[in-house]
Amino acid sequence: MSNPILNLKPAQVWKHFYSLTQVPRPSKKEEKIIEFMKNFGLSIGLETWVDEVGNVMIRKPATPGMENRKGIVLQSHLDMVPQKNSDKVHDFEKDPIEPLIDGEWVKANGTTLGADNGMGVAAIMAVLEDKTLEHGLIEALFTIDEESGMTGAFNLQPDVLKGDILLNLDSEDEGELYIGCAGGVNGNFEFPYTTVAVEPNTIAYRINVTGLKGGHSGLDIPLGRGNSCKIVARIVWHGIHKHGLRLSSLEAGNMRNAIPREGHAIVTIPAAEAEKYAKCFASFTAEIKAELSVTEPGLTIAFETVAMPEGLMDVDTQNRMLRAVYGCPNGVIRMSDAMEGLVETSTNLSIVKSENGVVKVICLLRSSVNSAKEDLTHMMGSIFELAGAKVEFNGEYPGWKPNPDSAILKAMQGVYNNRFGKVPEIKAIHAGLECGLLGAVYPNWDMISFGPTIRYPHSPDEKVNIASVEKFFIYLTETLKNAPVK
Repeated sequence: MSNPILNLKPAQVWKHFYSLTQVPRPSKKEEKIIEFMKNFGLSIGLETWVDEVGNVMIRKPATPGMENRKGIVLQSHLDMVPQKNSDKVHDFEKDPIEPLIDGEWVKANGTTLGADNGMGVAAIMAVLEDKTLEHGLIEALFTIDEESGMTGAFNLQPDVLKGDILLNLDSEDEGELYIGCAGGVNGNFEFPYTTVAVEPNTIAYRINVTGLKGGHSGLDIPLGRGNSCKIVARIVWHGIHKHGLRLSSLEAGNMRNAIPREGHAIVTIPAAEAEKYAKCFASFTAEIKAELSVTEPGLTIAFETVAMPEGLMDVDTQNRMLRAVYGCPNGVIRMSDAMEGLVETSTNLSIVKSENGVVKVICLLRSSVNSAKEDLTHMMGSIFELAGAKVEFNGEYPGWKPNPDSAILKAMQGVYNNRFGKVPEIKAIHAGLECGLLGAVYPNWDMISFGPTIRYPHSPDEKVNIASVEKFFIYLTETLKNAPVK
């Protein structure tokens, strides 16, 4: 049975987007989508190649009479963030995404949709396939692993692509042009621990935090959403001080660039404290839910009796780790002085996980100001070093400095005004667009990022606005037709 999204306009974009939903493509597991894109390029008779890391490139010659236009590189990433609701059975390495229409939006059934960045990929595929469009030289660059490390962008080789302009199709508000982005760096902190015997006369509980909205750790960080890593640590810390709670294991979050939505901890409580703990837990978690009642109305915090764990985390590590997680900065650190409403610097406490004798804490630090990003790494490193953790920062990527005198910016402003009767908004974004890395490899590129309207990326609530997809594609094709002359 055909999916209803195939009846949406523009049909050529939705056709390709639907085909992408049927190919598993979580970050780090892109073998199937790489092969799919390679076969697509070859099937339409265009020069197609895959580089050593898996980036797919397709070249389409200029249409007759357009050879004097600057070459344009159309770029999107192939991978998607694999997030699902706790009650959804889905294997992101095997199962297709189930897209559905919900009013004015397309979303997925209990999982991330992959509109980030599948909509960009689908639009590029439609351009490559269409023989009626007018355009100069087009090169499609489909990068891998953007969401969990920007591996494709990091490893792109110079002198492979011939274009002069990069159009990154990975922004999420139609009618806005992005001319700058934040840089980022991963913070990795480890606490080795010793497993000790469970104390006698105790009861084991599993504490569960669910129902948070999550979202993109850059775009959604100013919304003040709950962070399951912080909430679980806070509950455990409170239980330790009030009722002699002991920690066996803790796990919250699973993606460095997503605000963590769920978490749980296995703990033990002296049997004599069980009744008091139940009452205290109820009142304490009610306070947390009240604090977040506006931003997180779906938050659920509960505990249940479970089988006794094989062991507990040693007290010293338990306390040092929890102090560090409790004290770890999370959220907006500073707003931009240059652009109203833009976050300059932030950090997302992404993952806390105890496994095989080590608690791993992972954060993603972002800033559009390199010195502020460096200062934040020193702040975070100081906190975790004081707590005795092993500290490592890696995966650093640069920001993208805005160029308000850009030739393609002026051309795209004119195109949008002529086609839609208004001038698009010019913005920078608090997220790690690949433009910063790609521009470092090809410093001659004039760069713009734009796209359709997408909400709640990196979460199962992700959705793309149907009407915005049509406007976005019209804008893209009109831009190609009106590209600057060499």
